[in-house]
Amino acid sequence: MEWSDAKAQLAEQGYCIFPGVLDAATTDQVRAKLWAAAEESERRGAATRNVGLDPNRHNVRVFNLLDLDPVFRELIVHPLALEVVEHLLGPSYLVSNFTANIALPGSGSMKLHSDQSIVVPEPWVQPWSLNIIWCLNDVHLKNGATLFIPGSHKVRQRSELPADAEAQLVPFEAPAGSVIVMDGRVWHTSGANVTEDEERALLFGYYSAGFLRPQMNWNAALSPETIADLSPTLRTLLGLEAAANIALATPLLNEGEPLRL
Repeated sequence: MEWSDAKAQLAEQGYCIFPGVLDAATTDQVRAKLWAAAEESERRGAATRNVGLDPNRHNVRVFNLLDLDPVFRELIVHPLALEVVEHLLGPSYLVSNFTANIALPGSGSMKLHSDQSIVVPEPWVQPWSLNIIWCLNDVHLKNGATLFIPGSHKVRQRSELPADAEAQLVPFEAPAGSVIVMDGRVWHTSGANVTEDEERALLFGYYSAGFLRPQMNWNAALSPETIADLSPTLRTLLGLEAAANIALATPLLNEGEPLRL
């Protein structure tokens, strides 16, 4: 997708899709690292099944990805991701969360919601959050593609949702290696995986406006070893510098450049 077309679709429909961001070999490597991260999460005592979001144990939820493998720290600052985020949110933004959802055969849907509605009270007038979704499998309706209502980012308050909202849901469908961009105001839910033997692995990089408190307290979530390994850019995006959520009041710092206020 041309960037000009992507901007137009993001503004009108609340989403856009960039295919082929990761090649096949890289996609396979990231997916393997995700499964290893799920095992490590369980070893640390952080459950990955039926964590209160899903109707059964056929979804694998992996949280705190940034602490589990360096590859996720690379993806969260991927140049395409940051370009899109800055376009929608402006130069002042933070990484609010980075999680994964692997829908296995038999998985069901969660409740209809918008991510911005979870962290900001209505009315939702402006885009203050954004999801960058990494597709690690081919994603389609039957294997649990995320279901969304096109144009629902224009809903300003819950009462404006149509009575038949769930009937208007359509799937995000994209090949493995694609990036799906979703405005945080888009109403959506996880799809049900009705296949016999397909998994559907997605990574959700969630970014928010710099004045919003992130979903994750990165100071508490990240190990000292991970924090020591962070680039200056990622430290800034995680709010780990002294300026915290005003650190990006100016355009993103060049790698290695110290913060000067």
